[in-house]
Amino acid sequence: MPNTHTAETLLIEGPDAMSFAHAQFSSSVKSLLAGQWQFSAWLDPQGRVRVLFHLARIGEERYLLLLRGGSAADMVNSLQHYVFRAKLTLSAQPPRQLTTGPALPLHAISDAAESIAFGCDTHSLQVTPTGSVQDDWCLLQLREGWPWLPASTLNKLLPAALSLQRLQAVAIDKGCYPGQEIVARLHFRSAHKWHLHRGTLSQAAEPGLVLHIDDRDVGCVLEMVVSDLGNEVLLVLKDEVMQQATPDLACAFDGQIKFRHLASWPA
Repeated sequence: MPNTHTAETLLIEGPDAMSFAHAQFSSSVKSLLAGQWQFSAWLDPQGRVRVLFHLARIGEERYLLLLRGGSAADMVNSLQHYVFRAKLTLSAQPPRQLTTGPALPLHAISDAAESIAFGCDTHSLQVTPTGSVQDDWCLLQLREGWPWLPASTLNKLLPAALSLQRLQAVAIDKGCYPGQEIVARLHFRSAHKWHLHRGTLSQAAEPGLVLHIDDRDVGCVLEMVVSDLGNEVLLVLKDEVMQQATPDLACAFDGQIKFRHLASWPA
């Protein structure tokens, strides 16, 4: 399956860049060291994920966001409403390519003149202006349960459905940020009803496909890669679906779509 993802990136720069990012985003931004990246998200007031991204500190007062779905220009326009008197600039970068690079330690950054690599342990995810594209990273990250969000899922899913606390993209105890109260309440009440799963589908599916059982919305496909196992997918499902799953066939959806389960992740 060819890599259809574009590198949508934006910069936050200035003396107040850290405090602004820490107040707006769900991860512990103040703990991020220069030359490192972390998963993070920007949530709406109801706790739903507006944008999921890699947040890299590329200088003392410079942060680069690599979005895992969505538009950098749209995010800059929305964030601009919250800048007020903060001393910083927000700028969307021209779209670039994403390709697989050599192995780098997890959360490390390699910043060259025209490209930047995000260390992912067994490989790196490189943002480059031009050149050939290697899409091995798509399957590697799908199998790690690193979500990529189709446009139709933005502003709809809670962090728990994407296993963002596992990725340290959501901090429960860091203080106020948009959606924090909802996230904390659901966490302490263990009230999550949707979770992240990996498996194979009996037929190809576009990212964003809504899955139904008896015409009821029970999940959605986030990502699909054709592998030696078949149509390998990362999807979000209602817990009730997995609770009724059979050992050899997790579930069958409307449209004769069958799902075989391989892995699941907690909130």
